[in-house]
Amino acid sequence: MHHAKTDSEVTSLAASSPTRSPPRRPLYYVQSPSRDSHDGEKTATTSFHSTPVLSPVASPPHSRHSSSTRLSKKDPSHGLKPWKPIDVIEEEGLLLQGDDRHNALPRRCYFLAFVVGFLLLFSLFSLILWGASRPMKPKISIKSIKFDHVRVQAGSDSTGVATDMITMNSTLKFTYRNTGTFFGVHVTATPVELSYSKIVIASGNMKRFYQSRRSQKLVSVAVMGDKIPLYGSGASLSSTTGVPTMPVPLNLNFVLRSRAYVLGKLVKPKYYKTIQCSITLDPKKLNAPVSLKKSCTYE
Repeated sequence: MHHAKTDSEVTSLAASSPTRSPPRRPLYYVQSPSRDSHDGEKTATTSFHSTPVLSPVASPPHSRHSSSTRLSKKDPSHGLKPWKPIDVIEEEGLLLQGDDRHNALPRRCYFLAFVVGFLLLFSLFSLILWGASRPMKPKISIKSIKFDHVRVQAGSDSTGVATDMITMNSTLKFTYRNTGTFFGVHVTATPVELSYSKIVIASGNMKRFYQSRRSQKLVSVAVMGDKIPLYGSGASLSSTTGVPTMPVPLNLNFVLRSRAYVLGKLVKPKYYKTIQCSITLDPKKLNAPVSLKKSCTYE
C-alpha cells in the first residue's frame, strides 16, 4: 500500500538526490523574411532565415542567450546571400565552356589539315595521270585517196564572171590508232580540204567518233566540190572531153583533234595532229586508190 508523501519527505528526497540540469524545453523556430529579398512573396518564401527562439516558458535569460548563440554558430547559412551558389555554378559553367572552345579549336585544325592533305594528294595523283597520258599520243596513217569523178567545164561564178569550173568527188582513207592503255579518246577534225593553186576545189567533214583504249579504226572521208570557179588557174585543166589530160598537183590538209577524259573532266589531255599531203591527180588512174603512205607529213 502506497502512502502519500508529506512535504518533509519530498524536501529530504530533493536534498539527497544529485543536482540535475533543468529539462530542456522544446525549441520553436520563427521564420522571418530575408533582408536581401526584393521580389515579393516568391522570394520571401524561398529565402527565409531560420532563427531559433525559445518557447515562452523557456529557462532563464542566460540559458536562452546561450542556446541561441549555439544554434547560430551551428547554422552555416546564417547571414549568407541565397544567390551566391548560383553565381559560382554559372562561373564554373563559363569556365567549362571556355575549355570546350579551346578543345574544339584543334579539331577544326585537324579537319582543315585533312582537307588540305586530301586536295594535295588528289592533285598529285591527277598530275601523275596527266603526265602518264601525255606520251600516249594517237597514231594516224593516211592510206589512200580515190578520185571517183573529175570534170572541168566552162561556166560563170555567182557574180556572172565567165571562168572554168571544176567538179570533183573523191574519198580519203586513213587509220586512227589509240595507244592509250587506260583511257579512250574522242576524235574530231577540221574540214579536209583539197586545193589546187591555193584554191580549195573540194572539202569534206569527218564524223566525230570515240576510240577505245588500245584499238584502231579505218576512217573514210568524202571530199567533194561542185562547180568551183578556177578563174585563171583552170586554163591548163580544160579539155574538149572535160577531163584533164595532164597530171594535176593537189594539196590535202586538215587538223585532227583528240581529247581523252582520263579522270572525268579534271584530267583531259588533248592531242593535235596537223596533216599535209602532196597528191598528184593522174587522169589515167581515176576510180583507183592512190597511195599516200609516203606523201604526207604529220606535225
